[in-house]
Amino acid sequence: MSIFRNTVWFLKGMREYTASGYTAASAGFNQKDLDVNCEGRSYMITGCNSGIGKQTALEIGKRGGTVHMVCRNPETAKEARDELIKDTGNDKYHLHILDLSRPLEVASFVTKFSSVNGQLDVLVNNAGCMVNTRELTEEGLDKNFATNTLGTFLLTAGLAPLLERSLAPRVVTVSSGGMLVQKLDTVDLQAAKMAKYDGTMVYAQNKRQQVEMTEEWAKKYPKIHFSVMHPGWADTPAVRSAMPDFHAKMKDKLRTVDQGADTVVWLAISPVAASAPSGKFWQDRAEVAAHLPLAWTKTSQGERDEMMKVLEGMRSQFSD
Repeated sequence: MSIFRNTVWFLKGMREYTASGYTAASAGFNQKDLDVNCEGRSYMITGCNSGIGKQTALEIGKRGGTVHMVCRNPETAKEARDELIKDTGNDKYHLHILDLSRPLEVASFVTKFSSVNGQLDVLVNNAGCMVNTRELTEEGLDKNFATNTLGTFLLTAGLAPLLERSLAPRVVTVSSGGMLVQKLDTVDLQAAKMAKYDGTMVYAQNKRQQVEMTEEWAKKYPKIHFSVMHPGWADTPAVRSAMPDFHAKMKDKLRTVDQGADTVVWLAISPVAASAPSGKFWQDRAEVAAHLPLAWTKTSQGERDEMMKVLEGMRSQFSD
């Protein structure tokens, strides 16, 4: 079955996820959707010192929004902030240093941010991690899981009360089309039982977890509009470093960073996006299926409940 999934997914990717796929899809875009004034709105973007996150911060800053940059590396983050202020003429970029793989730090950050800031309108969960060999954090967590799944969960759940105070709040999570080859594995959320650790597949499983979390969040927090999306195959620093072989083979077909960020920005600011159902999976400004046909990856409510129970337990364990 995995061979079938991978083959169908790759053929789909060559048709839809590449630069030519974006060109075809964008022919139907209404560019007026992004004619939005973001002044007076507050946006938090994780992992925005480069790539899609930085491009999203640029587009929001150009429209006058206040941007809270949540980054792990203080040096590259400061450089990115300086560049964004220069390129947009907007000085409302606020830098926060946070390692999402450290749950205690995430809990502490959420508490401090919520006490100091009275407003947050949009959270963009963009930060990601693809470690190709199994690494454990100081807390004994798989690093990919700690960053991509638990960190995203703790940040979103922790900031939900602040978001709920906003007018038309949103949460946008940047996932990956790679999750289409994965069925949610509630027995081994951290890939501890994997015979041979495969960082690419663990990352894809984490991204499946994000898609399932988003559906559950939409039910739990009806005041917030949730969406999760696939940016396509974009030429970003993260892809170059984490997937060098893929980048070398596909570099002439990859999307530009601004093409990859387009739907993130659209979901974060467009009135049209906010009118769509909450909790859905998106690609190129269109709601798309979160499962490949005949791939046997559908998730039961019981499986989602089991995953959320584990994550809530970890939230209690690592509460500030």
